[in-house]
Amino acid sequence: MAPLILASASPRRKDLLREHGYEFRVVPAEVLEIAPAHLTAGEVTLCNARAKACAVGAAHPDEVVLGVDTVVVFEGEIFGKPSDPNAAFAMAKRLNGQAHEVYSGVWLRHAARNRERGFVEITRVHFHRLSDAQLRAYLARIGPLDKAGGYAAQDDRGEFIARVEGSFTNVVGLPMEALAKALKEFAETGDRKAETGEGAARPTKKQAGTPPAF
Repeated sequence: MAPLILASASPRRKDLLREHGYEFRVVPAEVLEIAPAHLTAGEVTLCNARAKACAVGAAHPDEVVLGVDTVVVFEGEIFGKPSDPNAAFAMAKRLNGQAHEVYSGVWLRHAARNRERGFVEITRVHFHRLSDAQLRAYLARIGPLDKAGGYAAQDDRGEFIARVEGSFTNVVGLPMEALAKALKEFAETGDRKAETGEGAARPTKKQAGTPPAF
């Protein structure tokens, strides 16, 4: 497969890729993340992930670009990154003692071959109930402002997360199990196309969960 680029400056995603043995380089995508009210959480994350992959892919057409977007969803509301410590505490109060979902949209793009595909991973997370003082101490320790939902699964010591249903790495910011499968299929499809001399492979609706046009 062509060289891999991570279109994200997230240290957690970089750590996950390194821990799983991937060789890659980082080129952060400079795009504005959006969350239109008429889109579902899965569509929002997939649209943002695709926008990141396309933006970086335009400048690096011969490499496979990985775009990712992760949000927390509670009672139908999307929680992105908190804007300030007060917003982080408000998020923590709402999630406290409750269950919520973490959605990650993942998009792979190889611009030179005009190939792309994407998927959405969903994980359900259950929180312990903490006092206000415990919540504030937790937030002070993890630094919540660059984290979807204002919490850090990778730094949790069991004080906030009670249990996880699904991919834990998805809660950290990148669903590694599903990504490994997607990269393998992406590489195998590319190899077959190169061998047969066929044209560019396009993502199917089933494969990519193609986001709607705005």
